[in-house]
Amino acid sequence: MGKIRVEVRYLPGVEDPEAITISRNLQILGYDSVGSVSVSKVYQFEIGNRENGMKQVNEVARKLLCNEVIQEYDIKEE
Repeated sequence: MGKIRVEVRYLPGVEDPEAITISRNLQILGYDSVGSVSVSKVYQFEIGNRENGMKQVNEVARKLLCNEVIQEYDIKEE
């Protein structure tokens, strides 16, 4: 059995509301040395068949996990 990791994040130039909120709160709390913040989501899948599993996870990422208009994703085997 193998593992596949999918990381989904906003495309460059797309506003990330969660990161903006975190950045504002860091400033309020006095963490002035933190420059920018970005947020991504990580999904981990356990698969049985490597070839078929990778194909299916890629399809799931494209159809369900990622809005390709404003997000991108990477898939890595672990």
